[in-house]
Amino acid sequence: MALRRSLNGLARTLRCSPQLALDRRKDSAQEHAKGAEPWTLQANKKQPRKKPGGQKQKPGVLPTMSNGAVLEKLPTDSLSYNELEAELSEEELEELDAAGARFMDAVVKVYCVHTEPNWSLPWQRKRQYASTSSGFIVDSGKKRPYLLTNAHSVEYHSQVKVKRRGDDQKFLAQVLAIGTECDIALLTVEDDAFWEGVEPLKFGPLPRLQDAVAVIGYPIGGDTISVTSGVVSRIEVTAYVHGSTELLAVQIDAAINSGNSGGPVFNANGQCVGIAFQSIGGDAENVGYAIPLPVISHFLSDFERNGRYSGFPNLNLRFQRMESNSMRAFYGMAPKQKGVLIRHVAPTAPTAGVMQADDVLMRFDGIQIANDATVPFRVGERIAFNYLVSQKFSGETAELEVLRGGQPHTLQVTLTRPSPLVPLHLDGQDPSYFVIAGLVFTHCSEPYLSSEYGSNYISDSPVKLLDRLLHGDRSHADEQVVVLSQVLACDATLGYEDLYDLQLQSFNGTAVRNLRHLAGLVRQCEEPHMRFDLDHHEAVLLDCKAGKAATEEILTAHSIPLDVSPDLKDLSAFPPGYSPHAPPRRRQLNAAPEDDAADFADL
Repeated sequence: MALRRSLNGLARTLRCSPQLALDRRKDSAQEHAKGAEPWTLQANKKQPRKKPGGQKQKPGVLPTMSNGAVLEKLPTDSLSYNELEAELSEEELEELDAAGARFMDAVVKVYCVHTEPNWSLPWQRKRQYASTSSGFIVDSGKKRPYLLTNAHSVEYHSQVKVKRRGDDQKFLAQVLAIGTECDIALLTVEDDAFWEGVEPLKFGPLPRLQDAVAVIGYPIGGDTISVTSGVVSRIEVTAYVHGSTELLAVQIDAAINSGNSGGPVFNANGQCVGIAFQSIGGDAENVGYAIPLPVISHFLSDFERNGRYSGFPNLNLRFQRMESNSMRAFYGMAPKQKGVLIRHVAPTAPTAGVMQADDVLMRFDGIQIANDATVPFRVGERIAFNYLVSQKFSGETAELEVLRGGQPHTLQVTLTRPSPLVPLHLDGQDPSYFVIAGLVFTHCSEPYLSSEYGSNYISDSPVKLLDRLLHGDRSHADEQVVVLSQVLACDATLGYEDLYDLQLQSFNGTAVRNLRHLAGLVRQCEEPHMRFDLDHHEAVLLDCKAGKAATEEILTAHSIPLDVSPDLKDLSAFPPGYSPHAPPRRRQLNAAPEDDAADFADL
């Protein structure tokens, strides 16, 4: 009875708010007759928990829960337990109990130990820390289902464990794929005991405005599962904070707190309609966001196609809205023609050889783009046109209709994942570095600037590096912004200790394309001096022999394992005879030669 009372409480949470319910009760029959989508419940960012129970799903079909009939019979007003019990039969109450249990049984709690790189000292890692979040089980069409959670929940993971609701055992989980842009991660558990009796969740359709949603997960403030409810406030292309990109998202007014990340958002039919992933703090109240089915489906399809996550494509161009009558007249647009003005095409993008600046992009795959850069979405709704691009896959072709010189043209372009000059993230990779004498070089990225200047890096970072972050384009596919991060004090670098965070322009008169290029130039340098030209007309000149000799001293003094990062150790990238420097080994007393050799091999 106590369990039923709690599950009935969950069922009431999954219903609409009383105010909305009054209107819903009047025309719910009409809405369903017209094929309108059912009330949807969206889960807040909470930490998942679950327990065994349920029936097997058909292979290849995303799982569903068949409790919609019972939930639809629930009254929409806020009822006490006794009132609810009186309105439903014992059989219906038992079915409701089982349905509520299946909701929560498919939600798990995720335990992760993170070990992030030290972006300012790229040969090191930061002190590890632990986090908890939420996740849930979905069908994979294979022997074992999948676990979904947020990418930021397992970013730079050293260990991931998951625990089902009502279980006292944590199971080791393996990360199959991380989609940084869409903030989704795919996990599995190899121990078959974890999957015993599990019933995966089924995905539901994209919700509509004012649809009721419920968020289930494991937020801070307790160890047991939590449920919050709300309604859909907005559906539009939104900035994804973790991936620094813009994709479709559902805004809800249900509370999303730390630990809710990765938890499912439910509708009244027991279907998952989103993944809780972020919220707005400050003066905003109850503004949370869920990742909707179109984004989730793209991520899963991408993984099934390629065996890995390959990302969301982009046109790799900059455009301007054409809401000005004067602008449209200048470019020869007829009154009924609409579109956006292409202002810049990235030089290394596949679109560079097809599209041009001052083209007017009017249609994408036959869909009209309005002057305000939106396209039709659903009845009475419009959405940013880059939503259409995000629904394609990298390597696919899109048909564009453009107006060029007043004449329409149809173009075919290949869509690719964006490759900005200054990366917004490194997809879980470690930063690269190169050390010569006391000069520490790395490549500029958004995480690096955040490490150097904190959360206000967008205003505190050097102006030139910010310009490259916000507006820079690659001239070559492998181009990097190589930065002199700092100067470690030694005799060879005397007088240069105050230089830091300056872009390296050239070495001995040769423009530097990336860190690998720089390392090769330095190693093959046989001139008397090494000259490093930096931003703001700064220059560093070192005696070549003294600088190279000082490198080993610096590596030893600062416990730096190699003068280049592991990803730059490929000898084929350097001149013949070059070998990465390592600090001299410190032989310990009574250490056997075999042990010493083994220690060196681990470097």
